[in-house]
This record gives sequence, C-alpha cells and structure tokens, in this order.
Amino acid sequence: MMDVGPDPRTVNLAWWEEAAVLHESSAFYDLAGFRTGRDPMRPFEIEELGDVSGLSLLHLQCHVGTDTLAWARRGARVVGLDFSANALEVAGQLARDCGLDAEFVRSDVYDAPQALGHRRFDVVYTGVGALNWLADLGRWAGAVAELLRPGGVLYVAEIHPLVLGMVEDGRTLAHDILDAPMEVSDDHQGTYAVPEAAMASTVTVERIHAVSEVFTAVRRAGLVVEALHEHAYTNAPWPWTVRSDDGFFRLPDGWPRFPLVYTLLARAPAETGKRSTVARGQPVTRPQ
Repeated sequence: MMDVGPDPRTVNLAWWEEAAVLHESSAFYDLAGFRTGRDPMRPFEIEELGDVSGLSLLHLQCHVGTDTLAWARRGARVVGLDFSANALEVAGQLARDCGLDAEFVRSDVYDAPQALGHRRFDVVYTGVGALNWLADLGRWAGAVAELLRPGGVLYVAEIHPLVLGMVEDGRTLAHDILDAPMEVSDDHQGTYAVPEAAMASTVTVERIHAVSEVFTAVRRAGLVVEALHEHAYTNAPWPWTVRSDDGFFRLPDGWPRFPLVYTLLARAPAETGKRSTVARGQPVTRPQ
C-alpha cells in the first residue's frame, strides 16, 4: 500500500469494469448455478432482514446483480445501482435469463437519489465488500437517508474490519482499522473472484472503515440503529479460512474466534402521526 494519489473514482471504475467481465464467467459468482436456482444469500441476512415480499428494495453497489436478484426471488421489487456499465450489462442479462423483474441504474452511490429521481424505498441494502470502496461515509449515509421512505430500513452486511486488517494471514494485524486513510494498492494480480487473471487495470483505491465509523455515519444521517451483529462465517474464501459442508468459510479449528462479517440494521423515522404496522424491532414496516 502507498498513500492515495490518483482520483479514486477513475481508478476504481477502470478496475471494476474489467473485473465485471472476468466475474461473469467465474466460479465464485457461478452465474450458471444461479440461473438454475443457486441461492447466494447468507442465512443471517435472510433471518435479520426478514420477509421482503412486496417491498421495494434498492441494492447499492450491486455489481453483477446476484444478491439483487436473490432478493427478487424472495418477492422484493428490486432496483440495483452500480457505477460499472459492464457489471450492469451482466446483471441485466442475468435477470432476463432468470425471468426476474429488476431495474438496474448506473450511478455513483453518492448521486443515487438524483439518479433514481428521488424515489424512496422500503429497504436500502448494501452487501459484503462495498463500503471499503467509499471515501466518505457521511455522504453515503446521507444518500441512504434520502432514499428511505419513513419507517424504511437500511441493512448493511459487510466484511469485518478485523479481517481487512489481518488479510494476509488472518493472525497478524498489518493494516490500520481505526482512522485508516484511503490507500492505493498497485499490486493486484487478478481479482478476489479470479485471482489468477492477468489484468490491464491493476490499481485500486480503498479504505478500511471501523464499525464505529459506519454506526456514527448512519446515526448522524438521522437513522435509528436497531441491530448490530457480528458473524463467524462468510461467503468469501480468504486463503486462511476453511470451507464448511454448508459452503461457507470459517476460521480453522484451534484458532481464536473473531468475527468475519458484521451486519447493521437501521430505520428511518416514521412520519409524525402514523403508527408502524409492525412492532419495533421487526425487520421492515409495511407501507400504509
């Protein structure tokens, strides 16, 4: 890593445009399996967010759309947003192949309210491996708040910063996980999904965000945090994890336990004078 120099958006977009093409045929995303019914969702996401049937759900930084469309299969009315045209082309074709109704919009996450015509959603969802690409969590949380209807929820599932701090061996803290700067990595040999690929774009700009940063940004945007959980398994095959029979990755036996993923659920305040149709603490309120 070295100090940030190039414009993060330009650098990262070039990397993601190339990555999307590689990911379309990767075993990691397994789009062929998705077309025949494979479910990529983590069980804790399904349990914590609850029944989404009939709800409007916006997936920010949706990439090739597998998680977006997994929520569509559960009955949500989905919109996926990403800044990569190549990723959205893959996502759109996947939706058509699966016969799923989905809308995909190209935009930076900060500009999402304008790109979506100031529509508001029951759920704003962001999945694993998204927030580390954002420099400004305040702007992100502000955009989320604009996108939620009263009583709607933000649901975040994200890589735990401990993992990113110890990414090399899972045992040694090698990167800042508090007050971390945006940093340039110029040593990419492929992507997380296709590590052996030779790429023309090898530079990315990322930042590790502490859980407290995410929590504080969400609170300052006016949302009420109702749940914050840590989880011991992930769908990401870190080289020091072990794949279990359920297909998810966990720490090896005998290792000290630490979280691999965290999840956060926060709710937009309800309109004054209206009562929620679902008790406080339940995943999502239904539109009235």
